[in-house]
Amino acid sequence: MALTKSQKQDVINEVAELLGESKMTVVAKYQGIDVKALQSLRKDARENGTKVKIVKNRLVKQALLQTDKFQKADSSTLEGMLLYAFNSVDEVAAAQVLSKFAKTNPTLEFVGGFSGEGEFVSSDNVKALAALPGKNQMIAGLINTLNAPLRGVTSSLGSNLHGILSGLEAKASN
Repeated sequence: MALTKSQKQDVINEVAELLGESKMTVVAKYQGIDVKALQSLRKDARENGTKVKIVKNRLVKQALLQTDKFQKADSSTLEGMLLYAFNSVDEVAAAQVLSKFAKTNPTLEFVGGFSGEGEFVSSDNVKALAALPGKNQMIAGLINTLNAPLRGVTSSLGSNLHGILSGLEAKASN
C-alpha cells in the first residue's frame, strides 16, 4: 500500500530525527533475508539500544537533506534493498549487531554508514568498527587497567605485613 504525502513526510521527519540523534548509522543490504530473520535482528538490536528501520532510499536521502549536518554527506551508495541501524548511545553498537547477525545470515552486506558528525563512512570502516569492543567493554577494560597498579601495591603490602607478623611471632615464641 502506497504512503500518502503526509505519511511520507512523517517517515522523513522520523528518519531525520534518528539520524540527528544517532552516534553512528549503519547501512546494509538485506536482499535474500526472510522476514522472520529480520524480526529477530530487530529484537536483538533493541537489546543494545539500536533501532533497525527499512525505509525507501529516496525518503532517507530527503531526510539527509533535511538534517543540517548531513546535507553534504555522500548518499550515492544508497541503492537497492537497504536497512538502516541507528544507535544514539554507542558508536559501535549498530555495527556490532549487524556484524553478529551477518554471521548467521551471510547475505547481509555492509554498504557503509553515517557518523554522528555527518560524514559518510565506508563499508570497510564499518566492519572495522564492528570488531571493536563496545563502550561498556572499553570502560571496563580501562577501569581494570587503572586498578592493576593499585592491586599490585595492596598485594605486596599484604605479603610484607604477613612476613613482619610471622617474624614477630617467631621472635615472641623464643
